[in-house]
Amino acid sequence: MLTLSLLLLLLCGSASSMLLGWVESPGYPNGYPPRASLNWSRCASKGHTLSIQLLHLHMEDSQDCENDALKVFSNGDLISVLCGKRGFKELQSTVNPSLLSTPGGCLSLTFHSDFSNTKRHTGFKGFYTLQDFDECVNDEDSGCTQFCHNYIGGYHCSCRHGYHLDVDKRTCTVACAEDLSGLKEGEISSPSWPASYAENAHCQYSLSVEPTLQLELLFSQVFDVEQSPDGQCIDTLRIETHSETLGSFCGNTPPPAPFLTHSHRVQIHFTSDGYGTNKGFSLAFRTRDKVCPAVVSSDSTVTPQQAEYRRGETVTATCDLGYVANTQGTQALITQYETTCQDIGEWNPNYKCEPVDCGYPEIPEDGILQLVESDKTQTKYKEQIQFHCSSKYYTLEGDDTYTCSASGDWASGSGNTETPKCIEVCGKLDRRIGSAGRIVGGKDAILGEIPWQLLITGRGRGAATLISDRWAVTAAHVVEKGEVEATRAYGGLVDGGTEVISPKGVLLDIERIIIHPNYMPDRNHYDHDIALIRFSSRVNLGPNLLPVCLPQSNRGLVDGELGTVSGWGGTETAYISQSLKYAHINVYSSTVCQNTLKKPMMFTRNMFCAGSATADSCRRDSGGPLVMPMVSEGNEPYYLTGIVSWGARCVHKQFKGYYVKVENYVPWIKETIDSVEQS
Repeated sequence: MLTLSLLLLLLCGSASSMLLGWVESPGYPNGYPPRASLNWSRCASKGHTLSIQLLHLHMEDSQDCENDALKVFSNGDLISVLCGKRGFKELQSTVNPSLLSTPGGCLSLTFHSDFSNTKRHTGFKGFYTLQDFDECVNDEDSGCTQFCHNYIGGYHCSCRHGYHLDVDKRTCTVACAEDLSGLKEGEISSPSWPASYAENAHCQYSLSVEPTLQLELLFSQVFDVEQSPDGQCIDTLRIETHSETLGSFCGNTPPPAPFLTHSHRVQIHFTSDGYGTNKGFSLAFRTRDKVCPAVVSSDSTVTPQQAEYRRGETVTATCDLGYVANTQGTQALITQYETTCQDIGEWNPNYKCEPVDCGYPEIPEDGILQLVESDKTQTKYKEQIQFHCSSKYYTLEGDDTYTCSASGDWASGSGNTETPKCIEVCGKLDRRIGSAGRIVGGKDAILGEIPWQLLITGRGRGAATLISDRWAVTAAHVVEKGEVEATRAYGGLVDGGTEVISPKGVLLDIERIIIHPNYMPDRNHYDHDIALIRFSSRVNLGPNLLPVCLPQSNRGLVDGELGTVSGWGGTETAYISQSLKYAHINVYSSTVCQNTLKKPMMFTRNMFCAGSATADSCRRDSGGPLVMPMVSEGNEPYYLTGIVSWGARCVHKQFKGYYVKVENYVPWIKETIDSVEQS
């Protein structure tokens, strides 16, 4: 009888609820058996919630309800775990309020008992109900900006008089779009002026008059559009013409009066958020003859300068420094032009001033000179680019950083406008030249020890010296017939092979042989015994193939100065040497060279002789290098001082080896190379 009374009391207290059914434990009220279980689930319809009201709970009590347990879930999430004994009041006050689904959600319930109960437990019983969910009261996301009306299964919004629902069916806004085209004067104000303007307003006022007129706006001094403390516009007023957008305007300071739009078509936009009690704005509009603005285009100045210009007046527009007029296809860089004010208030012609574009710099296709890549290479005025050499065997000659100048050229900080070059690093090597030896019985070189040494084969056998990645120098008599097809050059090697075994090195394709114009093929006269070899493509430089430096043209030689000569020529025991050999020798005075000369040989100022008591160059060393210093100190480079030219008997030490004095030919070498490269 008590249970029935309580149930009636609950039903009377919730007239809008509908009892859907009961849920209870197995065997209720006589007690649930061991190892009993129950799985139950129900879902609410849209706009409704589902709740469970427990009227009775009597179960075995245990730590964390690990023995017998009643678990309740909302949409799969555990919301309550129950066991033990609870009275009706406790259930109503602490348990039942949480046993509620979300709108349109589901409740599920599981019950289980363990294998043994020492006492009889009656279990649980409750009823579940489906009831309408009042979105207007309980749902903060309903979104009605003015009035919310709940009905069974849903809700709807409505607005005060003068407002209407926007397309989202939640926001109340005002109808404040107005087309005033054709009117030459009138007034415009924010909604409800002079009262506070409406919230959520999206107003657009359109004005349009004849093309020869412009619209002038005069704002009242009362101007109150909501603004944040840091000066940001919360509500906004914008004025759009055919060419620009003016504003946003907000705060308490109106736009200047009169406000010239320089346009016969204007749209005024006003928007507000859902809060605030600001007054808004009011303005009068009228027309006047169009005038041209004081600015023809951005990034330019006008001469003569006036506040405005009338029809027929002509001015000179000058682009700012680093800008040029876009004359639509004209190649010339025009920075200044004349323009005339038209009756429609526009300048004609009206060229846009744009930043000078220096374009992508011309860079050789060999990939040696490169730009330092950034996220995106820019080529406009004041943008910078940076050059570098892609290989450590080259060094940058000139400045590395260039800026796009106002003249349209890339210019360095020093004013240089020529693209820098990557110049070969000369005379440097990874290994020092070894200890004293001699070619006649000399010491074998190891790979990379004399990386500028080249081997020449063909009609005869000789040597050459690499002086750049495209050029080598040799003795003229080695290549005196100038037969490119019959001549082979090898580099990056120490094993020169034999007459029947091919050299083990890099074959360098010869394009051209240039013999000194004053060389005379006379076996008693070796003056001007020098020639240049040009290769078909750049030599792939590396640790075993590097150029040597040319000496200064006025360097001069010192008696007794030591250098290193190298080659694959004859030795004490062989006609030719298969291995590259080198020796350290010293320079003799001109007197010694002249006195030990074997007649009828001739000695000239373009020669010097060198040797030692134990070493000398020999046959088939011709064209090879004599470099100085003997041993590089610190980072000092090696220079090509001499070219093996001729000698008497290399095994008889009373005769000396004679060399081309390279310093005398440096101007000819450079002039010849420049002439060929520029042709």
